[in-house]
Amino acid sequence: MPSSPSAIKKKFETLFGHMPQMFFAPGRINLIGEHVDYNNGFVMPAAIDKGVWFAVAPNATDKVHVYSADMDEYLQVPLSGIKKMSGWENYILGVVDQFIKNNYPISGFDAVFGGNLPVGAGLSSSAAVECGLAFALNTIFKSGISKVNIALLCQEAEHSFPGVQCGIMDMFASMMGEKGKVLLLDCDTLGYETLPFAAGSHSIVLINTNVHHSLAGGEYNKRRNEAEEGLRIIKQKYPSVKTFRDMSPQQVKELKNHFKENVYKRCLFITEEIQRTKQAAGFLKKNNLQAFGELMFETHEGLCKLYEVSCGESDFLVEQAKLHIEIIGARQMGGGFGGCTINIIQKENAENIISSITKSYKEKFGVAAEVYEVALSSGTGEIALH
Repeated sequence: MPSSPSAIKKKFETLFGHMPQMFFAPGRINLIGEHVDYNNGFVMPAAIDKGVWFAVAPNATDKVHVYSADMDEYLQVPLSGIKKMSGWENYILGVVDQFIKNNYPISGFDAVFGGNLPVGAGLSSSAAVECGLAFALNTIFKSGISKVNIALLCQEAEHSFPGVQCGIMDMFASMMGEKGKVLLLDCDTLGYETLPFAAGSHSIVLINTNVHHSLAGGEYNKRRNEAEEGLRIIKQKYPSVKTFRDMSPQQVKELKNHFKENVYKRCLFITEEIQRTKQAAGFLKKNNLQAFGELMFETHEGLCKLYEVSCGESDFLVEQAKLHIEIIGARQMGGGFGGCTINIIQKENAENIISSITKSYKEKFGVAAEVYEVALSSGTGEIALH
């Protein structure tokens, strides 16, 4: 399947017989700030150098023609007939639906898309598809939507067509990322600042457990409900509190007897993680990557013991990471119950260390763990092909 911009462009020309404009939307990682995007906290995502390429052009009709290079499947639908379907089509149709509902200028178009993001690894391939298409349509039809509003449009698209009640982080990072930098995003106000990530002699390496737990969706919603229940109790005791960011972990501990045990653990994790993310931003500003990495290990401990969204496979990879002083920070990344661990590792001898960890993983679980080294990239935009 095509997995380069030139291959995507060539496929477009073969299918549609005219010249497209080219766009790239990156996937994302989140360095720290897990499960706090829907709890009004702070997160620290970054766009990465893997993502989705789009070739797009108007076609002077009222029809949408889209070819998924990765799936080798074709979608054709009139603009007047946009409705929910199944699979990847919903990520395309949800975006088109938002353009129509918001009265943004749009007419028929042709598109081919494909990428190099591993599916199911928690790198937000769905957000990349939505952001890439929305940015392309905004450009070719001169809709004049700001990048932040494109991110919000894509979040609404995912809520309405695929039906995933995601936070804003994935779309925001894909749209607003900056090369070599991370975003400190306030999920309450959408205010953000860019922070330098001076990797220097370190690399960011993702290790995919290749575990997909069927319970994850229900468990994710359960965590949201437990967090909401906890916040209601906190507000009764502290009427001035609006969100978890107004609370300290110490205050949660003082209220321990007022919570069910699970709800207490969720509230403690959330307040600690918000605090950790703010601390982490301070360490990055001082270029103290070692201290930053220690906080990543702490986050994993919290995800495992307090938020309980880890799994044996992720825990094993993080414990293996701790055996190597060259790995200064590691944790499970994403919603949980599988997916990737994110590791900050010294480049020297990295290959041997990762090889040793994945070998141990295969011996214990009988599953091959995939490894991806990623670099911090710019957000969604148009690309020129010479």
